[in-house]
Amino acid sequence: MKRALILLASLSSLTVAAYAFDASATWGEQCAKCHGKDGKGDTKMGKKLSIKDYSDATAQAAFTDDEAFKAIKEGTKDKTGKVRMKAVEGMSDADIKAMVTYFRTLKK
Repeated sequence: MKRALILLASLSSLTVAAYAFDASATWGEQCAKCHGKDGKGDTKMGKKLSIKDYSDATAQAAFTDDEAFKAIKEGTKDKTGKVRMKAVEGMSDADIKAMVTYFRTLKK
């Protein structure tokens, strides 16, 4: 029985170790279309939506990590209630926190 528990614990840790969230890759897949790879928002969709240049420290200072977390988790709407950014689906809270951390590295 003890060996079975040790084996089960070992397999569980391997499963967790096999999944490592890659915020940079997710940014490229989910966010760069609008925000740009560098966060400048200098894309066709970024220009259409008037996305701020988030490589600018001043633009990033305008909101907290909690606000960025909420925007990723719930999406954002404009003043009329129209969706500006859809929520990013399929991410755990830990993944979203990693995204916020990655996002903060874009400021110059």
